[in-house]
Amino acid sequence: MKQLVLASGSTARKEILERTGIPFIVDVSNYEENMAINLEPAELAKYLSKGKALDVASRHKNAVVLAADSFAVFNGELLGKPRTTEKAREMLTTLSGQCHSFITGFTIIDPDTGKEHSDTDETKVYFRKLTTEDIDGYLAKENALNNAGAYIIQNLGAVLVERIDGDYSNVMGLPLPKVAKALKEFGVDFLK
Repeated sequence: MKQLVLASGSTARKEILERTGIPFIVDVSNYEENMAINLEPAELAKYLSKGKALDVASRHKNAVVLAADSFAVFNGELLGKPRTTEKAREMLTTLSGQCHSFITGFTIIDPDTGKEHSDTDETKVYFRKLTTEDIDGYLAKENALNNAGAYIIQNLGAVLVERIDGDYSNVMGLPLPKVAKALKEFGVDFLK
């Protein structure tokens, strides 16, 4: 089996893959994300994931490269990584009591054959109504400034959520069911 390369520095994506028991290495992409490209959210997620995958694929042989890009979308607006507490507070205030989509695009590339596969997954996330104290308390306890939508669902961010419709692993940043199915076509089978 070819070496699986995760083209991401995301600890959540790494944890998801580690839980499968499949061996892989991490090689973080140097690709510069541009969230301002005029594409529909799902297409943008695929486009950005492909840029990351191509960057890492150029450094590997006898490998299968997996890259992903995720963000939240609310009323057509992309909610990426807030980077500042003020922006995180603004995002969480906007999402309070609302439903938003969490979209992940992923790309798989075999650098030796040039074979590529890109896809997206969307999960609906419903936030409970949050008070200012809830938001401030959350931001004081969890550093979500480098996480799309300003929350980490697999950590304390779970208390902000009322329910989800769709794949939980997608909200963590890697839709494992879709990824596993696609990787099988590249000779990476989680069940063998």
